[in-house]
Amino acid sequence: MSEITKAQARERIEKLRETIAHHRYLYHVLDRQEISDAALDSLKHELYKLEQTFPDLLAPDSPTQRVGGEPLAKFEKVRHDARMLSMEDVFSHEEFHAWYSRVLERSGKPALDLYCMVKLDGLAVSLIYRDGVLHKAATRGDGNVGEDVTQNVKTIDAVPLRLRVLPHKRLPAEIVVRGEIYMPVAAFERMNKERVKGGEEPFANPRNVAAGSIRQLDPSVAARRPLDFYAWDLITEVGAHTHEEEMGILRELGFKVTPESARATTVEHVETYWQKLTKKRAQLPFWIDGIVVRVNDNRVYADLGVVGKTPRGLVAWKFPAEEVTTVVREVEWFVGRTGALTPVAVVEPTALGGTTVRHASLHNMDEIERLGLRIGDTVVLIKAGEIIPKVLRVVEDLRSKDAKRIVPPTHCPICGSPVQRRQGEVALVCANKRCFAQERERLLHAARAFEIDGLGEKIIEQLLSVGLIATAPDIFALSADELAGLERFAEVSSKKLTEEIQRKKHISLDRFVVALGIPHVGEETARDLSRHFKTFDDLSHASREELEAIPGIGSIVGQSVAEYFADPHTKELLDAYKKNGVHLKAFESTRSGTFSGKAFVLTGTLEDMSREEAKARIRAMGGEVSETVSKKTFAVVAGADPGSKLARAEKLGVRVLSESDFLRMLS
Repeated sequence: MSEITKAQARERIEKLRETIAHHRYLYHVLDRQEISDAALDSLKHELYKLEQTFPDLLAPDSPTQRVGGEPLAKFEKVRHDARMLSMEDVFSHEEFHAWYSRVLERSGKPALDLYCMVKLDGLAVSLIYRDGVLHKAATRGDGNVGEDVTQNVKTIDAVPLRLRVLPHKRLPAEIVVRGEIYMPVAAFERMNKERVKGGEEPFANPRNVAAGSIRQLDPSVAARRPLDFYAWDLITEVGAHTHEEEMGILRELGFKVTPESARATTVEHVETYWQKLTKKRAQLPFWIDGIVVRVNDNRVYADLGVVGKTPRGLVAWKFPAEEVTTVVREVEWFVGRTGALTPVAVVEPTALGGTTVRHASLHNMDEIERLGLRIGDTVVLIKAGEIIPKVLRVVEDLRSKDAKRIVPPTHCPICGSPVQRRQGEVALVCANKRCFAQERERLLHAARAFEIDGLGEKIIEQLLSVGLIATAPDIFALSADELAGLERFAEVSSKKLTEEIQRKKHISLDRFVVALGIPHVGEETARDLSRHFKTFDDLSHASREELEAIPGIGSIVGQSVAEYFADPHTKELLDAYKKNGVHLKAFESTRSGTFSGKAFVLTGTLEDMSREEAKARIRAMGGEVSETVSKKTFAVVAGADPGSKLARAEKLGVRVLSESDFLRMLS
């Protein structure tokens, strides 16, 4: 580096910046990747070293300037040259039709060309570019005055620090772009999982995290959060006739524009779009709370003007509520495969997220006590992707005098056996291991582990009721003739299900361990046990001491596994599996490779890959992934907002890798 001249450094720096910007555009805008993340990191590192050697060549739009800078004492106020307006909300087909009729009449047109976009649930910001370089980023504020959050916004890789040059169009010196900062759902869920593991309170929703991150005075907080950005409006006049054209120009300039956008020429087209997004919203990688419908023609849109703080030519058609209030009428207790009793609130039927809700999850008695819930209380329900919504909080001001305390059951609601609370556990448990409800849930759990399509809850309950099955191995002895005589089954469906069952008789060791339903053993632990013992015979005869010596297997799991295989009932179950033709395949694991014999622990949010991708990469190179940090751990990979595992690693002197260190090691 010391041998390079300043002129050579300037030329190399310019080329590096252009190349890095090009690959940012490919990745974020075109959803393509020509070089690996590790290679791109290497280019950024070379640029950083050159700028450190020649600091006078550092520029504000350099990719190295996304780190965020020094913490601020306060946010400066920014006056918007063009007001950041809000939108009128409508909540039904009738209200949307009324908006369209008003706008159509005012426009004097026979029909209106419309443009539909998803309504992202994030933080709206205004970006000002001068001579193509990001000059300032500001929040909405009151619409006239916002806060300068430039340093925080620069940490978001999806926001271009310099606009791409458009050879076919001459642009003004100053360009204003509006858009939404948000946190992807997957990143939000990973971060919350790590917060809970680290003993911290989970965030309520992605929007709060996005807004809170951008309003941190220390930009390093925003830099650690996996934030993203979509542009949805080009404020500056650039000669575009429609909003659709403006979205195309934004994309050319280097912005990701709101996905799922579409032009609509009729009201019916808009309704179809709304219905499609209503069904699709749960599968989208970001939160939305409705759609935005805008008059596409820019001249007509401008002529329609503004009323109060909302433009007439723009409306937000919201989805059905995701958070509502209702009244708890009673609490029912359901029995799971381990015998644990789960309370479920029976509520006054109410519309939530497009469905009528009659039940809400309460988790356990400790949660009921934390909420301070009573029968008859008015509660707030929330639904964010779950099939069954949960009780968020109690509206105590509306509590009636007749509200009753919730008393936990003393006997199982299914079989009548006594209920007990095991030492050190939260859940209440039915003491009868032969309880019908437990058998049903154990069978369903096994069917899912064997991945038997078509064998759901209703069919299993039916087979149990008529005595065709009693335990999971019985599934593999079913014949088409036995099924054909049952309700819901004809000759074809009976044959189809039994053929599917026969195909699933061969199962990998780790999936079989999951199917057994051993307390405290999930998929990750089953994989660890299978990798260590290789064969089921070795696993089933392992002592508690042998089990506890495995990285990631503590005393609770070790005891649970040892006790399970020592139970005479387990031997009967295993003999039945063997008798009915279930065949176990030895666990296959790639042992050779760079990470052979090395155990990794992941903590915090990884930005360049998902947690599952990181685990797969480690395993592909012969390594192991553990959930707990011990002296035998090779390294802890610490992403953004790491939990208590990082502190334990530091205490034990275990090697800690940043995500960039980890990526370099993978490459």
